[in-house]
Amino acid sequence: MNRTALITGASRGIGRACALDLAKAGIRVALAARQVEKLEEVAAEVRAAGAEAFVTAIDMADQASIKEAVGKTAKEFGRIDILVNNAGMTKDGLALRMKPEDWNSVLQTNLTGAFYCIQQVISPMVRERWGRIVNISSVIGEAGNAGQANYAASKAGLIGLTKSLAQELGSRNITVNAVAPGFIETDMTSVLRDDQKERITQGIPLGRIGKPEDVAAAVRFLCSEDASYITGSVIDVNGGMYMR
Repeated sequence: MNRTALITGASRGIGRACALDLAKAGIRVALAARQVEKLEEVAAEVRAAGAEAFVTAIDMADQASIKEAVGKTAKEFGRIDILVNNAGMTKDGLALRMKPEDWNSVLQTNLTGAFYCIQQVISPMVRERWGRIVNISSVIGEAGNAGQANYAASKAGLIGLTKSLAQELGSRNITVNAVAPGFIETDMTSVLRDDQKERITQGIPLGRIGKPEDVAAAVRFLCSEDASYITGSVIDVNGGMYMR
């Protein structure tokens, strides 16, 4: 059976890597993000690898946009078996001076938007009695980080959401897991200075900053039949920088 995956934030970084990795596994991929032109570039890569791709705009801060994107994907492919909640944003600042809009926008996009995506896909998964939901959290959601109270809260919230939904949906053969990346080479970390990257690397036992493909491999595993007895788990992909 051809499975279909919807990946949010698929225009770059971890989302793009997840799309390409899932496509290599023979999964049809729906790519969702705000920047449609960048999604088309990823879709071209997916098709060049011999897999099917569909592009849809999505605004994770807009419930109507989420509903429309999921509806278009379901109409195009007939089903959504896998959801990868990857879209995220940061608006860093010390809590003392954090503006309410900076708190709200990060929580809305990273946590509330992810929840709305899940709400839209679970009814068909329940009917089919099969589903995979993977939420991309962060090491920051586990360990915290000064100046990122909003981001940390949103990513920690995703972990709590993951565990609750795993309990709700397990009886329907739907697994819900999270992947918590450490420092990964993405646009989000490209703004760091070389000395900052060096300092971070010194705190990583494996001695390197991760690649998007490292995260994508964990996501692909959780979406596979090999992971059918794993739910409510958080897989850390962080080179050992944080150990629970």
